[in-house]
Amino acid sequence: MMPFRIDESFTRWSKLLDLILVSFAYMEGRIDPPSSATRLTMESLAEKAKAEIVYAIENKGQLTGCIFLRPEKDCLYVGKLAVLPSAQGKGIGRRLLEIAEETARERGLQALRLETRIELLGNHATFAAWGFEKTAEKSHPGFTRVTFIEMRKALAG
Repeated sequence: MMPFRIDESFTRWSKLLDLILVSFAYMEGRIDPPSSATRLTMESLAEKAKAEIVYAIENKGQLTGCIFLRPEKDCLYVGKLAVLPSAQGKGIGRRLLEIAEETARERGLQALRLETRIELLGNHATFAAWGFEKTAEKSHPGFTRVTFIEMRKALAG
């Protein structure tokens, strides 16, 4: 497992896009509205990476996980946390969240924040096991029902 920061020298946008799409594919038909991942392109992904802090993990030259981080006023937002299905259960997601915690602390931020779809109960349980607590239920624009929950993890000084 070799984590690295994606910067301007990164060129494997199609591989990163494939990683995200394969990792999020299980959501298709389970969540409404569909994941924003389905609208990503190599170009939009490269722009997103310029605007955010992005780390990836590779194993034997293959991208196996990634995480997108965006500093907010009082926390670090965790988005597009993706791990290849064949690589899940091997500590990659946990390692990426450790990197997120390190990044937050370096910036003086006291918490991590993420959003996960209301239908994805397994994700709720996994994030809770990793120390996240549900802080809000919210709806995407145009929806009258809850479509996602917000979860936060306070970081020890």
